[in-house]
Amino acid sequence: MMQFIDLAAQYKHLKQRIDKRIQKVLEHGQYIMGPEVLELEEKLADYVGAKHAITCANGTDALTLAMMTLGVKEGDAVFCPTFTFFATAEVIAYEGATPVFVDSNPDTFNICPKDLEKRIQEVISKGELNPKAIIAVDLFGLPANYPEIEAIAHKYNLKLVEDAAQGFGGEINGKRAGSFGDIATTSFFPAKPLGCYGDGGAVFTNNDDFAALIKSYRVHGQGKDKYDNVRIGMNSRLDTIQAAILLEKLEEFPVELKARNVAADKYNAEFKGRYKTPFVPEGYFSSWAQYTLQSENREVVMGQFQEKSMPTMIYYGTCMHQQTAFEYLGYSDNDYPVATRLSKEVFSLPMHAYLSNLI
Repeated sequence: MMQFIDLAAQYKHLKQRIDKRIQKVLEHGQYIMGPEVLELEEKLADYVGAKHAITCANGTDALTLAMMTLGVKEGDAVFCPTFTFFATAEVIAYEGATPVFVDSNPDTFNICPKDLEKRIQEVISKGELNPKAIIAVDLFGLPANYPEIEAIAHKYNLKLVEDAAQGFGGEINGKRAGSFGDIATTSFFPAKPLGCYGDGGAVFTNNDDFAALIKSYRVHGQGKDKYDNVRIGMNSRLDTIQAAILLEKLEEFPVELKARNVAADKYNAEFKGRYKTPFVPEGYFSSWAQYTLQSENREVVMGQFQEKSMPTMIYYGTCMHQQTAFEYLGYSDNDYPVATRLSKEVFSLPMHAYLSNLI
């Protein structure tokens, strides 16, 4: 059967380069915060177009570091999509703040700017929470509508965090995912567009003060040395072997992005008119973390693909407002009609850089 994400094919292609990088780490023995970590951070910042790139242990920690750096706390409201992975809302609640969910754009599946402004105004009118920040997610490889979201954040004096875990490599008018908002984050989970062979993440910012805080928070709130802890932090470092692997994958990444787009174009040609195919607005470039179709008869259609030995997956079958952990917020499906429908209708096909000759 076709692989949904073929990491083996990628490794076969990059084997000599990756093995050489790993061997170098084994020889120098600096497994934590070794030289490859600094090299990767410099190259990530250069690729994204951000002043600072700070690596960490995983994408969830990257979001947590963003929340800590922005001072998110109990009594704050942080706005985020309901149609997303649990970590987006989890990190808000973990800081004691209240996630305020926002409906989706029916075409891009990303957070809807109109509904976002409506939710902000509702929180302000109630006066119970302090509107603090927005987390926008680049879903399925497509950056969220940052021109409109950034304008809303500025209008209401809110901080903006870009969750570029799926959008890494995507662009809006030549500006790359990971460079939007006050702070951006990404994940190097193996299934992501740029993934390592374990867990990993990174935080991006142009703000020097934020960068200094993130670097401190990721190592136990460290001050001038490891025995000078000036704040309560966490232990979230990217290990050197993962950095070594990512250095070779990052070098190959532009080639892989082109291959992903070739595969997406083939899918579009095959499925246009049969299903609702992904929409990429003018001026946008997708990294195609997933290729996602929409059908009212999802289960039947997925079965048909399965009969042809093509695997399918559902992202995301349960919205944030439907999660048991967030029942206390009192939302219903009627509050989020678009996202609720998407959770019942969308499904994804195999997508990776070594796919185009298989479809």
